[in-house]
Amino acid sequence: MRFSLRLNNDLTLRDYVAVAQAAEAAGFNQIWVSNDLFLRSAPVILQTIAQATQRIEVGAGILNPYTIHPAEIAMLAATLDEATGNRFNLGLAAGAGEFLKWVGIEAVQPLTAMRESVSAIRSLLRGERTPMTGSFLHWEQEAYLRFDAPRVTPIYIGAMGPKMLALTGELADGALPLLFPPEHYFGVLPYLQAGAAQRSPALAALDLAVCIWVSLSEDRAAARRVLAAKIAYYGHALSPLILDRLGVTQADFRPIEHAIMVERDITRAVNMVDERMLRIGIVGGAHDVIERLEPLVAAGARHLSFGPPLGPDQLEAVRLLGQVIKYFRR
Repeated sequence: MRFSLRLNNDLTLRDYVAVAQAAEAAGFNQIWVSNDLFLRSAPVILQTIAQATQRIEVGAGILNPYTIHPAEIAMLAATLDEATGNRFNLGLAAGAGEFLKWVGIEAVQPLTAMRESVSAIRSLLRGERTPMTGSFLHWEQEAYLRFDAPRVTPIYIGAMGPKMLALTGELADGALPLLFPPEHYFGVLPYLQAGAAQRSPALAALDLAVCIWVSLSEDRAAARRVLAAKIAYYGHALSPLILDRLGVTQADFRPIEHAIMVERDITRAVNMVDERMLRIGIVGGAHDVIERLEPLVAAGARHLSFGPPLGPDQLEAVRLLGQVIKYFRR
């Protein structure tokens, strides 16, 4: 069993160090940090974490080829692998259109962009001089790394829709199917398996990280408020697959989105998050997490990934998740 921790890029650097050290001590294999627009820079955070830890892998979850060119992503991956002793994992996705529009960017040809970006980044990290003549990427022989990358960095794709999930099964080293209730594991698996049927034998088995949201604390009401705040912020960007499983629609989230984005009234937005929406994650303690995840582990899940908000006290949440790790590794 593998375990990873996922954090938003909205904490202080001091907080990241404390959480990462606690996660390493608790037995986590990986820690991922998002790179959402207008918050702290994930690559800088990851370097800080790596310097403060010894074993735990660090991952950018996620970068996209629209705000960062794939050539620069390859540079970043090779440099972070050099800096961390090959502990870096590269998370890629097409990006959330709702957030890209803030900076006037349209996520055109997302499947093509991801396919060509994965191919190009791996080619650069292998030291190849391969012209790109795709419909998303175009470059000449002069496009190559001027230093030797330590390795071809593992690439995890953040996927939510059926076609992107299938592409992930075909091309990626790992999968980060973001923002789904635990039971959605059974919904995404067929798409990943369909893509894996086209997978190159040169690739190792796909590392499927079962990405879930948890908010853990001995104070259950406080834990609920924290999870509801994140759902209020991200709910309008959920994929149709996830909305269907929750039994809600985008229209249900529009008043919440207006309250938090336009009115800037977080309390009102949180109060509008109902129990159906809250099922996207797990609230409570270690027992609540174990109960929801046991069916997934019994069905073959081998990488459990716990994501934000984690709880009102991040270190308490890591401690409680340490109990979950011990239970599943027993």
